[in-house]
Amino acid sequence: MIQVCDIEKSFDGTKVLKGVSATFETGKTNLIIGQSGSGKTVLMKSLVGLIRPEKGQILYDGRDLLKMSREQIQHLRTEIGMLFQGSALFDSETVLGNVEFPLMMYTNMSFAERRKRARFCLERVGLKGADAKFPSEISGGMQKRVAIARAIALNPKYLFCDEPNSGLDPKTSILIDELLSDITHEYGITTVINTHDMNSVLGIGENIIFINHGHREWVGDNTMIYTATNQALTNFVFATELFQKVKDYMVANGTPVTPHHE
Repeated sequence: MIQVCDIEKSFDGTKVLKGVSATFETGKTNLIIGQSGSGKTVLMKSLVGLIRPEKGQILYDGRDLLKMSREQIQHLRTEIGMLFQGSALFDSETVLGNVEFPLMMYTNMSFAERRKRARFCLERVGLKGADAKFPSEISGGMQKRVAIARAIALNPKYLFCDEPNSGLDPKTSILIDELLSDITHEYGITTVINTHDMNSVLGIGENIIFINHGHREWVGDNTMIYTATNQALTNFVFATELFQKVKDYMVANGTPVTPHHE
């Protein structure tokens, strides 16, 4: 579990995070949502230590990131998996080499042990047999799965995903959502996803944190979001005609609908 307690962050005198508090739960997909400029990306970067807030606490199972020594932060990073927006694969390395990279950096595994672990992770994301291919030889969706395999190679306790569906078609996006959800539940990971994708929000949002103008304005799950009374959240989620029609239908019929992927 990761707890954020009253964190504040300013840039050039402008306060971007204004006393944000939130809990990111273990074994659940925790989604951070909000409009561009809302502060959600700054929150995500603060969580992983790329930005240091001026005030507050960021607790990893009780350990305050903002009070850790350099050595403690280095150790914490071995417990963290990262999935970047553009996959961030090494073009000159094979698929297998990309997944092996964090094992070489952060473990004392033998060559055979690294290969075995990397192949297991690739198989877990449905890429058995793709070891020798290079990123340029596979699709964007496959690249994203390689990036997920690399992110879980160290068997992380915490997994951070920045816009994991960026640039993917709707069908592939659903597959990535379901894979992240399955891995989260299977391994009991605290997964934090920064996203604009409303299909992800309504499909796998077990714990949703809505950030608006630097404040945490709403927390709930994907079944609660349909009936939320926060106007800023409603405007953001139901900005498209399709989602507005879904909400109108629910209000007219008075029956709750549990969101799912078709």
